[in-house]
Amino acid sequence: MIAILDYDAGNIKSVEKAMLLLGQDVVITRDRETILNADKVILPGVGAFGDAMGKLHQYGLCDVIHEVVDSGKPFLGICLGLQLLFERSDEAPGVEGLGILKGEILRIPDQEGLKIPHMGWNSLALQNHGRLLQNLPDEPYVYFVHSYYLKAADEGIVTATTEYSTHIHASVEQGNVFACQFHPEKSSDVGLQILQNFVEI
Repeated sequence: MIAILDYDAGNIKSVEKAMLLLGQDVVITRDRETILNADKVILPGVGAFGDAMGKLHQYGLCDVIHEVVDSGKPFLGICLGLQLLFERSDEAPGVEGLGILKGEILRIPDQEGLKIPHMGWNSLALQNHGRLLQNLPDEPYVYFVHSYYLKAADEGIVTATTEYSTHIHASVEQGNVFACQFHPEKSSDVGLQILQNFVEI
């Protein structure tokens, strides 16, 4: 069973729909025992960093997320879910992230001819043999919606990058923790393959 964390963030239903399409048993929950008893856990999300951290604290999910990660259970952050795993974000100065991974979330720099938020399909440059990104075509296209991007402290955890006004760390893996800035649930066959890879970890 896969637990999808419910903290009032957007995009939770589309992640559920994609996992059901893959034949998975999923539950959207914020119940501690349900989460800790799941085989895998997903932290999806669309929204603002500060608001999201506030909700995670409100629902007592910060400690649960740390418990899940410490247990070695596969954990996947998607979009805002990736950003929350890191230490801080330009979007919410003074608000601490979960700090599970080292790095910071920065605003995408303005560049003439490029719109922010970055919305649309971009190709990925794969590196470091990510388990989440196996069996994909070269330079696969995935769907992004974001105004802020990850700069990981350790390039060694970065499994995919993309270019949009700047060099963006688009996917990371460290131990049992996986995260992607793009939306696999909105990335057609490539995205379903990524989610299937997570299922099989």
